[in-house]
Amino acid sequence: MTEQICFDGRVAVITGAGNGLGRDYALEIARRGGAVLVNDLGGSGAGEGASQSAADAVVDEIRATGGKAVANHDSVATRQGGEAIIAAAVEAFGKVDICISNAGFLRNARFEDIDDAKLDAIIDVHLKGAFYVAQPAYRVMRKHGYGRFVFTGSASAMFGHAWQANYAAAKGGLMGLSHIVAIEGSAYGIKSNLLMPTAQSRLMAEMNDGFMEIPEFARSVLEADYSAVQDRLLPAFNTPLALYLASEQCRSTHGIFSANGGRYAEVLIHATEGWISPAGAEAPSVEDVAAHFEEIGDPATLHRPLTVYDEFTAVAAAARKRDAAPIAAE
Repeated sequence: MTEQICFDGRVAVITGAGNGLGRDYALEIARRGGAVLVNDLGGSGAGEGASQSAADAVVDEIRATGGKAVANHDSVATRQGGEAIIAAAVEAFGKVDICISNAGFLRNARFEDIDDAKLDAIIDVHLKGAFYVAQPAYRVMRKHGYGRFVFTGSASAMFGHAWQANYAAAKGGLMGLSHIVAIEGSAYGIKSNLLMPTAQSRLMAEMNDGFMEIPEFARSVLEADYSAVQDRLLPAFNTPLALYLASEQCRSTHGIFSANGGRYAEVLIHATEGWISPAGAEAPSVEDVAAHFEEIGDPATLHRPLTVYDEFTAVAAAARKRDAAPIAAE
């Protein structure tokens, strides 16, 4: 029988927890015994304005059922804001065990039309904001020898979505951030994973169908089979995976996970074995690469590197395989 997942004695910081996904995470962690800092600036789906009501309402809902929660309204987009968020959690509950970086919004446009207002704001909240909150949280976790990070990535970054170059660039950066936190945190009982959620939320209102001007992308949208996800694109369908990744029972780290319409999957990054150029100090020519390009992309043999140094080991293994291969007869 599967062990009950609970968060008794654990303290979670969840950014962007006033609505949607973050709200659902906060309510469920609190229901399962955890103390929660509910952070939300209270801005719109486009990142405009501010209000304390969203975070306060979630805290009131948690406390009404006997749970433990405090609200925080600092912006994640500054280093001072990130420090203040974690300081508030420590002041209220004494520590931080879980950090779920969920704050975000959309400002969609064609790649060629993205100006600094559409780029900087997205990078500041999604990427720099996650960094600013995670850094002080990491220091607290390291001190206590335990921690769980869940960074909110996106299929827009991993697979692609037209008119979201700014959003995808920020979310792709979070993948790299999570990987490094996982590697460095492994020495201190800290685990980190990236979650790619899928949900209908208020951010959907910031999207329009202008991206349908791209024929190949429009074809993907129109030909997709949505039959298995109808009525299942709710925040609640993402919460089970998010909470497992945030739990003590989770042993995974350095991972990327997808939640989509009730399907939960790991997204893997692999490298092909590729083509090894002839031994020696002379680099191959461009024509050599062109001649072997199909071999370079052949997915028949894959390896999954944990760090950049694992690539060197894979190269050595492929070189030994090349050298051991029989020479073809003339």
